[in-house]
Amino acid sequence: MDYESNNWILDGVYNFPHLFGGLMLTAALLGLSTSYFGGIGVPHLPYLWSDMGVFYKKKREKKRIRVYMDGCFDLMHYGHANALRQAKALGDELVVGVVSDEEIIANKGPPVLSMEERLVLVSGLKWVDEVIANAPYAITEQFMNRLFNEHKIDYIIHGDDPCLLPDGTDAYALAKKAGRYKQIKRTEGVSSTDIVGRILSCSRDKQETEDHNSTPLKGDSHKEQQFKATHLSQFLPTSRRIVQFSNGKGPGPNARVVYIDGAFDLFHAGHVEILKSARQLGDFLLVGIHDDQTVSENRKNHHPIMHLHERSLSVLACRYVDEVIIGAPREVSKDVITTFNISLVVHGTISENNVSLTDEIDRYAVPKSMGIFQLLESPKSITTTSVAQRIMANHEAYKKRNAKKTASEKKYYAEKKYVNGD
Repeated sequence: MDYESNNWILDGVYNFPHLFGGLMLTAALLGLSTSYFGGIGVPHLPYLWSDMGVFYKKKREKKRIRVYMDGCFDLMHYGHANALRQAKALGDELVVGVVSDEEIIANKGPPVLSMEERLVLVSGLKWVDEVIANAPYAITEQFMNRLFNEHKIDYIIHGDDPCLLPDGTDAYALAKKAGRYKQIKRTEGVSSTDIVGRILSCSRDKQETEDHNSTPLKGDSHKEQQFKATHLSQFLPTSRRIVQFSNGKGPGPNARVVYIDGAFDLFHAGHVEILKSARQLGDFLLVGIHDDQTVSENRKNHHPIMHLHERSLSVLACRYVDEVIIGAPREVSKDVITTFNISLVVHGTISENNVSLTDEIDRYAVPKSMGIFQLLESPKSITTTSVAQRIMANHEAYKKRNAKKTASEKKYYAEKKYVNGD
């Protein structure tokens, strides 16, 4: 009889758990007798939560949106990084497909970087959660089903610049037809084609100088203007873009701050690996980026290939980097160490600095005297120069590839409309 007379209580618990639970919680807080509720003894509240599952009932977890974006990611630059940043903003987890060498050759021409190098670069970006190696250039029906079923992808992402197959068809047509396609804005001012063009220009300028058996004189305005013309960047840096790439937080009061500096020109797999090694030595990795003049003075006037802000964004996009100093001094002084509370200064064994000068000042003399300097074994032997040499060694192939790609990029810029904030 007691059970029957109190059916309304159990009905309330199961049919209106939040309402009934709220009433009971209020009663408990006010110290009211549980016998008030129909004259029966109501179990102790915590017991009720665990046994009946009314209050401990798990909330239905919101489905995490998984998005997919693919690309060649050859000569990784801040434009690639920004595209993946935008893609990640459209979901919760970002899966990135890295197109195979064979597919790149068939659709665009020879890649500069190997698959292994491109995987290191993509995996090293702070917005990337998973990577699929050897992805196809075109989203075929078979691969699209694999993305949806095996990788649980909700949307396929690409930029607003056209991606056409050799036959002129849209590489993302099937994804669009399936209603599982989303578009982001292309990052203005840079592309792999543009970077290859800069390197080819460097090669041409260097060859012309050697052919004429002349060395540019310091202060030669004509030569300086020619240098600027052949290395003109279309990038327009804004504080907003830097904020988008930044972690937005500094080191804790007791954090071990590790400092590494350099040009970080033409950001490559060697840079990623040495930054990873440096980050493992402390709690916060601070990276000093040398300004364009410093790089030019120490690597001759055909460097840097990327200017200061481009190089800074590439480094900031790396998941192992916490903060950068844009235009850091070449010499690591006591003032720099004190200002940024640096605990350890490191430098890799692979370096491109021009050390042929006999009066070269040891720029790490101060941290060495303080006992806070460490030489790190560079995990890879790749350098900016070695990457550039790959292009120059295969000059004609890249020149042909660039001519085709440059035409489509000119068309894109000619038809470009206002770019809303991305």
